[in-house]
Amino acid sequence: MIKLTHIEQTYGEMRILQDVSFEAKTGELIALVGPSGSGKSTLLQLLGLLQSPSDGMIQFDGRPVVDSSDEGRRRMRLEEIGFIFQESHLVPFLTAAEQLELVAEEAGRTIDAAAQLDVFGLRDRRNHLPHALSGGERQRVAIARALVNDPRLVLADEPTASLDYENAQLVMQLLQQQAHEHGKTVLVITHDERMLTYCDRILRMEDGRVLE
Repeated sequence: MIKLTHIEQTYGEMRILQDVSFEAKTGELIALVGPSGSGKSTLLQLLGLLQSPSDGMIQFDGRPVVDSSDEGRRRMRLEEIGFIFQESHLVPFLTAAEQLELVAEEAGRTIDAAAQLDVFGLRDRRNHLPHALSGGERQRVAIARALVNDPRLVLADEPTASLDYENAQLVMQLLQQQAHEHGKTVLVITHDERMLTYCDRILRMEDGRVLE
């Protein structure tokens, strides 16, 4: 599904990523772990086509994406990549259902938002604004929103960091289900070692390199 070959990322004299190469298969849940500043978030931004690498190649299904047009990269982000962050980043004046409908509308799709929220145990929260939801509920809405367009790649940057242990487990179970049962490739940055039991593989990063 994804192949990175000799990826380098520099900003001026600062080298953030050094000779990063790895592959991720369909249906895998992969953890990215390592100390702050090791390059994890930068790597996720490259995979999400939010940045272009200074050198090296990124391929989706054998297709190089580095040289894609801005519009081509935007369509790939919208249609093939789902983003989940540490904070839910929900639009404060939209209900849970409207959060999903907004993303679907941008992609020219029509969805049954209530049915999609039901998958995450949120059907009865569909008309609630973010401030009326708990932290765990907001994060589940954010996951549902990230999956609205049925992306093949899901990128999660510390999705459990602001949650208690019970809700963190639920989030990881949902991501594991998306990988194993729905055939998505899921990459998760986490500092919580307890969450690694849900992952198929661990990529440990240090000083911009993938060590294992």
